[in-house]
Amino acid sequence: MLKGNLVELRPVSKDDLKHLFKWSNDEEIANLAHGSDSAYQNNNPQEDIEAFYEKNLTAQPLWENGRVFIVYTMSTGVPIGKCSYSNLNPVTRTAEIGLSLGEREYWGRGYGSDIIQTLLKHLFYTLNLERVQLDTWSGNTHALRLYEKTGFQTEGRLRKNEYVDGAYYDTILMGMLRSEFKL
Repeated sequence: MLKGNLVELRPVSKDDLKHLFKWSNDEEIANLAHGSDSAYQNNNPQEDIEAFYEKNLTAQPLWENGRVFIVYTMSTGVPIGKCSYSNLNPVTRTAEIGLSLGEREYWGRGYGSDIIQTLLKHLFYTLNLERVQLDTWSGNTHALRLYEKTGFQTEGRLRKNEYVDGAYYDTILMGMLRSEFKL
């Protein structure tokens, strides 16, 4: 478990699958978290979530390539979202991250920043990475503000690469180097 100031990041367990099912079938949350890929994220039966868990979280050595965490509040122990790192490259010492707060009442209260800080501390100082990157879509203004606030810099833009709710948006590529990370 990784502990921050407000959150604790725990590896996904079978008990967490009901939360993943709920969040992945919330269209607004899926759109914000996945952009044009949200069509593949929502409207999935619980059996599909369980099969994905069995295939990808227990049968493969994710600790070598990445990890998915459920985010719990430190104060109440309530699950409020998920985060992950993936595409871990031991040669270049890089990885990609993502996060989603599935419980709306925790939006805008500092939990997103604490998730990122906790995850980056682990990636930069425990796993000794040099660079972490992420992407989001230009219509997800809350995420863009969060990433900029936590120190990520915009490194690129893929024009009209996302299609959400009938409109095109850019994919925004962002990154952070270990030397830029502030605890």
